[in-house]
Amino acid sequence: AGKEVITKVPPTLHTPLMSGANAISGIALIGALIVSAQAEFANEPVVVILGFVSIIFATINVVGGFMVTDRMLEMFKKK
Repeated sequence: AGKEVITKVPPTLHTPLMSGANAISGIALIGALIVSAQAEFANEPVVVILGFVSIIFATINVVGGFMVTDRMLEMFKKK
């Protein structure tokens, strides 16, 4: 079902959609940072570990999204 939705989106709209997805990933990263900081003060090691793992995965997601967006923008540049 997801493939059908993506194939119907024109190529000129893929970049703005990726930017929106990066923004959502950035919000998840900020949330993970906040939760980790609060858990550290509450002295809960399990929550700190889960928060740290969340920060790592959210960072990978944001960086990967920017890399894909950059590649897509390269396709639109004139040669």
